[in-house]
Amino acid sequence: MLEDLTIKDFALIDSDYIEFNKGFTVLSGETGAGKSILIGALSFLLGGKAEVQQIRAGKSEASVSATFFINDSCRNNLTPEDEALSASEWLYLHGIEMENNRVIMRRIIRDSGKSASWINSTPVTRADLAQFSAFLVDIHGQHEHQSLMKVPEHRKFLDARAGIQSDVFSFTKKYAELVEKRRKLSELSMSDKERLHKLDMMQFAVQEIQEAKLKKDEDIMLEDEQNKLSSYEKIFSDVESVNSVLSSDERSVIPVLKKILRESLHLSEMDKSLVSLHERLDSAFYELSDIADEYSSYQNKLVFDPNRLQEVEERLSLIYNLKKKYASSINAPLSEVFDYQKEAEKFIEENEDSDSVREKLAAEIKSLEKEILAAADILSKKRIAAAELLNKEVCAILSKLGMASTRFLVSVKQKEGSAVEQMCGPYGKDEIEFLISANPGNPPLPLSKIASGGELSRVMLALKTIFAQNDSVDTLIFDEVDTGIGGEVAVAVGAHMKNLAKNRQVFAITHLASIAVYADNQIKIEKSVSGEITSSNVFVVEGEERVAEIARMLSGDSDTAQSLQHARSLLERFSGGI
Repeated sequence: MLEDLTIKDFALIDSDYIEFNKGFTVLSGETGAGKSILIGALSFLLGGKAEVQQIRAGKSEASVSATFFINDSCRNNLTPEDEALSASEWLYLHGIEMENNRVIMRRIIRDSGKSASWINSTPVTRADLAQFSAFLVDIHGQHEHQSLMKVPEHRKFLDARAGIQSDVFSFTKKYAELVEKRRKLSELSMSDKERLHKLDMMQFAVQEIQEAKLKKDEDIMLEDEQNKLSSYEKIFSDVESVNSVLSSDERSVIPVLKKILRESLHLSEMDKSLVSLHERLDSAFYELSDIADEYSSYQNKLVFDPNRLQEVEERLSLIYNLKKKYASSINAPLSEVFDYQKEAEKFIEENEDSDSVREKLAAEIKSLEKEILAAADILSKKRIAAAELLNKEVCAILSKLGMASTRFLVSVKQKEGSAVEQMCGPYGKDEIEFLISANPGNPPLPLSKIASGGELSRVMLALKTIFAQNDSVDTLIFDEVDTGIGGEVAVAVGAHMKNLAKNRQVFAITHLASIAVYADNQIKIEKSVSGEITSSNVFVVEGEERVAEIARMLSGDSDTAQSLQHARSLLERFSGGI
């Protein structure tokens, strides 16, 4: 459950802190006051897109933080491979400890474009933040109901209701394996002339690379050596200059420092406060003496070998030639040549005895096709069963949301064809689409053809309600769920959301008083202008302040006795009091 939210310098919000309660909370305010900014700040915190434009004008950084109460448990003997983790189990696997079942999430975006995130005091990536927050909050965005217009999304909804997402994922991997084996068989089935020509090329490449006896990162080491050998005169001259300055005669650094050290010793014997300075000089003397010895040794070993330079250059020429042939460029890493060799060896292995390889591959494909068809049948049966349940569940909720005569239907049709590649795709053999009949007697048709914006919003609300009953997410947020509705329908939506909030923390942005009066809590977002600076302020409205806000939502007027009395009576009727 979301307990509090702190926003600083985010969009129009200067600095706001707000605490939240259980139940149904409505966010209201004038159009353009910044209601969606609050949801935007929360989306940012939960791993959404981070953009410099989100920083309040004139500021260098925006930050959002929140406290969540987590009410679940952690299994024993947990491993990262376990599926269906809870929030506390995710934290355990990432080494993050809760305090009193609470976590604090924090995220910032700087004007440099860089963002940073933390869960408690542990830095996390944006991907980690998004993965963890999915256990806590489900945000139904302002235009999310438009995903119902995309038929491929319908399969995802149905699979979620059937609880077969992991099965579908396994099926997709198996199907990808079949596609890859078919590709290999097709490659093996090329004409003998073409295959033999490529086989000769691969054999030549392998032989050429093997004869070169390349070593890992050899090109880098040779280039370093070439640079040293070709710069011999400059290196020798510079080393000689260093040695001259350090120790070549009595005016050099080491002899002079030795003389200073003797004088420093006498001084420290006369004044003990200078002992530490003498010790530092002593340390510096021995360090510089050691450096001088090493430079001198380096100079004595420095030998120019023109023959070695020629060997290095010839070897590099060979390597560059191999890179030109078998890598993306002569500047590519040498590992690309090794990768090419492995691919060539693999091709040779598969094609030298192509007949037996083809037979083996064909047998594997046939066996895999049987497995895939059997798995597709199982997925199909589960989808059909889930579709029947989903039909009833959605229709039952829609009847409460002013769509009692509406018939919702999940169409599950099998793809036509005789071969596996015709009958199946990466997600099985079913073509899934949501259909709707808004009026009795009319046949169900695709949502995209007949559903209005208000109908789509209510269908999505029904689906969200159903899925909320089957997952552990405690907080549901609906942004503009009242799109395209009003009157009795809005009253029904408000009642439904209040009922939904009995077991969940529910937030809704709305401009309809008939929804807002059902809320247990109401938060107002208000825009203010000071000088040339515009701000959005967030605060809880209670008592007479809430009456005035409901009155404004009803008629645009929060001052007349009539509108205030109407607002008061609605709150007493639907919210249980002011």
